[in-house]
Amino acid sequence: MQGTLVVAAQQRGLVERYQRVRAASERLCRALRPEDCVAQSMPDASPVKWHLAHTTWFFETFVLRAVERPFRAYAEGWAYLFNSYYEAEGQRLAREHRGLITRPTLAEVVDYRHSTDERIERWLSGPALPRSALALLELGLQHEQQHQELMLTDVQHLLAQNPLAPRYASALPAESAEPERRFIAHEGGLVSIGHEGRGFSFDNERPCHELYLAPFEVGAWLVTNAEYQEFMADGGYRRPELWLSDGWALCRREAWQAPLYWRRHGAEWRRFSLHGEIALDPRAPVCHVSYYEADAYARWAKARLPTEAEWETLAREEEDAAQFLDFESFVPLTRTGARGLFGGAWNWTQSAYGPYPGFTPAPGAIGEYNGKFMVNQMVLRGGSCFTPPGHVRASYRNFFYPHQRWQVSGIRLARDGATRRVLD
Repeated sequence: MQGTLVVAAQQRGLVERYQRVRAASERLCRALRPEDCVAQSMPDASPVKWHLAHTTWFFETFVLRAVERPFRAYAEGWAYLFNSYYEAEGQRLAREHRGLITRPTLAEVVDYRHSTDERIERWLSGPALPRSALALLELGLQHEQQHQELMLTDVQHLLAQNPLAPRYASALPAESAEPERRFIAHEGGLVSIGHEGRGFSFDNERPCHELYLAPFEVGAWLVTNAEYQEFMADGGYRRPELWLSDGWALCRREAWQAPLYWRRHGAEWRRFSLHGEIALDPRAPVCHVSYYEADAYARWAKARLPTEAEWETLAREEEDAAQFLDFESFVPLTRTGARGLFGGAWNWTQSAYGPYPGFTPAPGAIGEYNGKFMVNQMVLRGGSCFTPPGHVRASYRNFFYPHQRWQVSGIRLARDGATRRVLD
């Protein structure tokens, strides 16, 4: 009887959490107009309406279909529109055509969300449920939080295409504090990497395993706009010796001169943000840079990017509060008196995204969540000012292609411990 009561209490807690996460997605849409929710600014981005529908399709397909008897899809043909990349779930609309989905309307997608929410909550309010079903629900909640961040990055890219530079957020962000430019030293040795113990983790964070690290140092601050401007002024975008070959070719082909969203007004740089076009805060972390730009800056600074194992080793000891989405600043800020490994801007690492030793994807379509992307991408760590609070942890692995810049990605430096005296 005691066990049954515990399970029932856990399910009640899940109902509340489910409602909270789902409501957060719709709350992010309050500042938008219906027209904002339909357009698609590039193939890498998706319309807000599609994000709202896709996350709902995920719950319908992977949770409700597994537990409802009999199961009926909400609407015929919507799986074709709102499946993302799950090959085992059948044919789907090409990603670059998501902005052409004018029907169903935004209102119909919201109805779809609410109907699915009622079905999920009714299911959770029933008898004790198997752990496997609850695990799928938790995966769905974590998946929705990932899309909350993507909604904001995609909205920013969309609004940036408008010559009127419209605002998503009305209040201007606070100014950053001057960062404390120091390095955190670690003696290296045998360390454990990956998720272990209780609590949720994605499959790409497992299994926990040991590896050896040489002595190293990682910066306690994110490289600032002012520091990045020094790189630019020193010919950073014109010096091929600083760049990886693929990055230099891309830099020349696309005529990169500054991070994404930076705009020159005479001698002054400004940047587009969810607050519209704003003055460049020299003390704030630089963001919206590609891996290639981050790597080139690190070479220029006579340093390098941290490996994901180095970053995680230090982040396991991190306790201070981070600047996540709950701050509602929508731009990364520099904080003082903290290591600052989490929040603000995602940290590019020099680690390629691949499987950990012993990694095995889950069977079926759900196994396509992470494993199929483990090639040609780079790992980012730490979360950003767009990341929902409580979503990331020390073992969390984000990943993007090295050329991509529309995410809130920044730069943290690292150095080999043996070179410390030379660089100082």
